[in-house]
Amino acid sequence: MNVSGELVMLRAMGPEDAKALWRWNHDPDVMRWMDEGYPQSLASVQRWMTEDRPRNDFGDVLFGVETLDEGNLIGMVRLHGAEPELGGAELDVYLGEKNYWGKGYGTDAVRTACRFGFDKMRLHRIQLTVAAENESARHIYRKVGFVEEGRLRHTFRSGGQWGDKFVMGLLEGELR
Repeated sequence: MNVSGELVMLRAMGPEDAKALWRWNHDPDVMRWMDEGYPQSLASVQRWMTEDRPRNDFGDVLFGVETLDEGNLIGMVRLHGAEPELGGAELDVYLGEKNYWGKGYGTDAVRTACRFGFDKMRLHRIQLTVAAENESARHIYRKVGFVEEGRLRHTFRSGGQWGDKFVMGLLEGELR
C-alpha cells in the first residue's frame, strides 16, 4: 500500500533501496543529527533489507519517501514501537538526498506518515526525539503540530560533544 501526500509518496522499502540507504548512512551531513552508529558494509545493509528486517506490520512500518513528480527515492520514514493497547508509536524520519532539503519534502513526509498512523493504524499518539540544536527539524515538527513535551539532558553525542534531545508528541486531532 502506498500513501500519497502533496509532494511525496510513502512506499514499502525493498532490496533495491539498500544502496541508497547505505549511501545516506555514510554521509556525515545526512547523519549529523542522528545517533552515531557503526559503519556497515553495503552487503550487510542488503542482507538486512532482504533477510533480517521483519516485514512491515502494525508494530513497525518502514516506508521509503519518493517524490511524486519524479519518483526519486529521497529518504525514509518509520513508525515503530506501536502497540494497539497503548495507541502510540515512535516516528523516525530523514531525507538522505540533500538537494531536496528545505523544499517542503520533509514536512510532507512527516505529515503523510502521521496521517497514515492516525487513519490506518488508529494511533492516538505519535512521539519522537530530536536533537535540541536541530532547529530545522524542530521547525518541521512544530509546523505539523508536534509539541515539545520534555528535555532529555546529554542523551545525544555528535563530534565528541554531548547535547540534549527534546521529546515531542502529537495527539490524534492535532495534525496540521
